[in-house]
Amino acid sequence: MLRLRPYKSCDSKHIADWIKNEETFVKWGGERFGSYPINAKIIDDKYRLNNGDCVEEDNFYPMTAFDDSGVVGHFIMRYINGNNKILRFGWVIVDDTQRGKGYGKQMLELGLKYAFEILGVEKVTIGVFENNIPAYKCYKSIGFNEIATD
Repeated sequence: MLRLRPYKSCDSKHIADWIKNEETFVKWGGERFGSYPINAKIIDDKYRLNNGDCVEEDNFYPMTAFDDSGVVGHFIMRYINGNNKILRFGWVIVDDTQRGKGYGKQMLELGLKYAFEILGVEKVTIGVFENNIPAYKCYKSIGFNEIATD
């Protein structure tokens, strides 16, 4: 059974291990982290300050998906433009050795449940690159609707 929990510093090693090439890095949203290659320290530094608090307090929720075998996925949630009724999912990634098992879909469904039932948002958005067809199909399958952007 897949479960979600808040990100821990030790998760950064798993996330970095899943980003094996520049294409994955870019599709994941890595441009916000600098340039490829990426490592656990870069990810953790982006997520945490030296005292362990979230970088963007009360606006940034990194989440980790896990099952009995360990960590299998990760994504972040953040409010858009200070509006606590609209949440954006991003930096979605699943362990490349676990893809095709439905973990991405399950992880985001749990994220949506958390967003609506716990955080009380009214809308959740997500972005996807046009060339990331598997992610696009996953997002559509859980109810995201396409909105064209420039």
